[in-house]
Order: sequence, then C-alpha cells, then structure tokens
Amino acid sequence: MSDEVTAVLIIIGNEVLSGRTQDTNLQYIASGLVERGIRLKEVRVVADDETAIVTAVNHLRATHDYVFTTGGIGPTHDDITSACIAKAFGVPLRRDPRAVECLLRQIKPENLNEARLRMATLPEGAELIDNPVSHAPGYRLGNVHVLAGVPRIMQAMFDGLKAGLRGGARLLSLNVTIFGSEGLIAEALAEIQRRRPDLEIGSYPFTRDGVYGTVIVIRGTDRTALNEAGREVEEMAGRLGVRVEGEGSAQ
Repeated sequence: MSDEVTAVLIIIGNEVLSGRTQDTNLQYIASGLVERGIRLKEVRVVADDETAIVTAVNHLRATHDYVFTTGGIGPTHDDITSACIAKAFGVPLRRDPRAVECLLRQIKPENLNEARLRMATLPEGAELIDNPVSHAPGYRLGNVHVLAGVPRIMQAMFDGLKAGLRGGARLLSLNVTIFGSEGLIAEALAEIQRRRPDLEIGSYPFTRDGVYGTVIVIRGTDRTALNEAGREVEEMAGRLGVRVEGEGSAQ
C-alpha cells in the first residue's frame, strides 16, 4: 500500500481529556476519509496547551498527507488553536476581513465584540472552510485543516471540504464470522497474514448465546485479494471444525 494517502486527527481540548466531553467527531471523520480512499493513521488528543499543539501539528503535517484538528477555535480565552497553528507555521495572526463577513451573517454589527472577533483572527495565508451552521469559519493552512469541535458544525465543515481531498484507492473490507475462540485460530490466522502482507487482517472476539466466536476483518484495496483471503479463512475454519458465517465478497 505504498501509494496510500494518509491523514491524522488531532482532537484539542481539556474537556475531552478530563472526560467531561465525549468526542463524537472521530467516527464521522474516519468514515468520510475512507469514502475518499484516505487512510486515517493516527488520532491524538491534546490539551489546550501551546507546546503540545504546536509539537503535534509540526510533527504530523510533515509525516502525513492531511492533518485535521477539531476544537479550540471559539471566542473564549482557552480557544488557542489558531494562535498555535500560526506559531507552528511561523506566520502572524491577522484579522481576516473574509472571516468577519462570515460572522456578520449571524451576528449583528453592534454585537460583534472583541471576543467574537477572535473567531475571525486567523493565521496569515489561511484559506477559509465554510461553516453553514453558525458561519464562524474553519480554515486550511498547508495540509492542515482546522475544524470546530462542536459535532454538528464540524460535520458541516467536513462535508463541504471532503470532495476536494485527494484520495487514493478505496479501502475495502470483508468480514468472516467464526464460531471459535481467538486462541483456537490464532496460529493459522497469523500464517494467512504472513502470506498476505498487502492486507490487514484483524480478529475481534465476541460471545453469542453463550458461544465464543471471532469476527475476522480483512481490509485492503484489491477486491480479488480480499476475496481470496476470505476463502482461506473459511477453509482454515473448516480444517479446525468450527462453523463460519461470511459476507461472501469484499464490500
């Protein structure tokens, strides 16, 4: 998978790390990236801390095609993401007149105070990401996409930019359910993985009506290779004498 397009997500916020807020953005972004043929390779949760944010952004933007951040672009004192992005890129923060115009779609001019104008103070060179929900924009700088943390707003921003992302071959998956424990199939499954390094093969145990089972998930970009590996897993289960349920073909 040497031609894969990769992405990482940085979730920013003390409230997530404290457990006060449950992040729901990860699944939405991951699913959308899969649709575009982009592999989400890492997720980091960092505090509202300048050093932590700058370090994460600079490391990850140099090692992946896309970086997405969520959180920290609101009007309060602890919304420091934009200042950190500017520092990471070595550019100044500027009051962006385009972003001010976006805010004025939602806020009356007499109510556009300095706190709200923080949401229009962006790193120099940023390209706006539309926010059709509350109009305070996100933005892109280089390969870093800065999105809101509020799920409904983040989703609208992400939906608007997704079509413009350069993708690779779409990642396909095939599930095979085996009514046998991981311990029973581990050695044979590892041998299938060794023979097929171009695929990702994972095992996920479950119990159903008191019976132990394992869902084998096979992922890759070659539909034929996935289907062949799925048949190998079914044959393995047959040799071990355990019942199998399968999707039949890669999805």
